[in-house]
Amino acid sequence: MTRQLALRPDPGGRVPDTAMVMAAGLGKRMRPLTATRPKPLVEVAGKPLIDHVFDRLRTAGVHRAVVNVHYLADALEAHLRLRTEGLEVVVSDERARLMETGGGLMQARHLLGDDPIVVVNSDNLWVDGPVDAIRLLAARWDDATMDVLLLLVPLARAHNHAGQGDFYLGGDGRITRRRGQGRVAPFVFTGVQIVHPRLLVDAPEGPFSTNLFWNRAIEAGRAFGLVHQGLWFDVGYPGAIAATEAVLADG
Repeated sequence: MTRQLALRPDPGGRVPDTAMVMAAGLGKRMRPLTATRPKPLVEVAGKPLIDHVFDRLRTAGVHRAVVNVHYLADALEAHLRLRTEGLEVVVSDERARLMETGGGLMQARHLLGDDPIVVVNSDNLWVDGPVDAIRLLAARWDDATMDVLLLLVPLARAHNHAGQGDFYLGGDGRITRRRGQGRVAPFVFTGVQIVHPRLLVDAPEGPFSTNLFWNRAIEAGRAFGLVHQGLWFDVGYPGAIAATEAVLADG
């Protein structure tokens, strides 16, 4: 089920014109703040998380956003109608069944077109470095060799993140997975990536993780990473909000 909420003309350009914004999750780690509102509407630095994402998309030159909704979907859709000026927003409705990240992409596949897209998680917040991060990804994109390009941040600069890292980054830019339990990998996925829709095939029915697509691209040597030059924050739990705001206030 889809609904078109706002409209802006398409100017084209190297940056993908369409983004998929992942906004359907239950926000369990953010409780109790998500008891009455979806996680994308939790505020950080005076603004809902999803509005930070929309600001970055507009700045980069993305003009169309497909947003999936599930938990407290009515509240999120009402917000989208009010806060998406300058973007064409289309809702991919997962009210009937939460599809997870990979399943969400597949359910929205008919809305995404056949060109590379930006995919952004709505529960991470980043500040651009000397160059806009999405534009940097777009400039690095090589359609002949890539199916996915992930924006990564060094584990040492992953604010509020308690994990052990996600990926190794080769000299040629290809990524490989963290090797086993107890191991540490030097780079964390930021929740921002460019994906070519040709990767979104041969998927299972129902909910599943984007890891299925990443693993396929890694095995084929077509999964790459790029290091983020600015700030990045994991805003997945209530305590991360004040910590993030403190760093932002310090400039």
